[in-house]
Amino acid sequence: MKIGIDAGGTLVKVAYRGSDNIGYQTFPSQDIDDAVSWLYDTFENPTVCITGGKSQLLAEKLMAPAKTLVEFDATNRGIQFLAGQQRHSFENNFMFVNVGTGTSIHHVNEGEQQRIGGSGIGGGTLMGLAYLLTGVEDYARMVKLASNGDRGNVDLKVKDIFEGALPPISGDLTASNFGKKESMLAYNPSASDILASIIGMIGEVIVTISSQMAAQYNVGSIVYIGSSFLSNPLLRDIIEEYTKLAGKEPVFLEKGEYCGALGSLLSLD
Repeated sequence: MKIGIDAGGTLVKVAYRGSDNIGYQTFPSQDIDDAVSWLYDTFENPTVCITGGKSQLLAEKLMAPAKTLVEFDATNRGIQFLAGQQRHSFENNFMFVNVGTGTSIHHVNEGEQQRIGGSGIGGGTLMGLAYLLTGVEDYARMVKLASNGDRGNVDLKVKDIFEGALPPISGDLTASNFGKKESMLAYNPSASDILASIIGMIGEVIVTISSQMAAQYNVGSIVYIGSSFLSNPLLRDIIEEYTKLAGKEPVFLEKGEYCGALGSLLSLD
């Protein structure tokens, strides 16, 4: 059995070949020992390839030597595979943005990837700010609450500044994340409102950086992947909307959070 593992800062993602398809499994990185136990309880003498920031830590826990692969190359290979399966057609020149614990931005030209930038804003930011501002620690509860939130109770929009006058840009754009202080004083925002605004800020920052780099590299399509999109339609919707406003085509791959693990698996073929 061949196994590809992406041992990241937040999640350990596994891709493996089943009888007639590819199977996937995820573990919190803090439970890396559980991932190892599952691996050997499920498969006999597996051949393993590992990528990701915690690949060395994971490799030391395995019973046999494992192949390792540079994370960015593994991710690019997984993207190309999934894009082909899901019939997404990019030009030979595109970008991918991996929104995991942080965000990493890559330019792909003629199949070869190059990391061109990134940001400390990502899923780790959501987890940390959500805890600090609302006390919510569980990711699933976080995104569920955010789906019912009203960012208008926290974020200052362009139309709020122009107060009825016709603004030169869309009035629904965010003028200042968490900038609606007067409203906060009059109406205590709920945890849902705050969480929705955190996700909104993260999405807008990621698109701002990514779209500027896409313009610099003359890229039309931006592929967004990463564990931060897991069960998080609000983040996806915000990134999709703002990417289109920037004149670029957003692409989301099903199982995109497993691209690193998938690329590692494919390297064993």
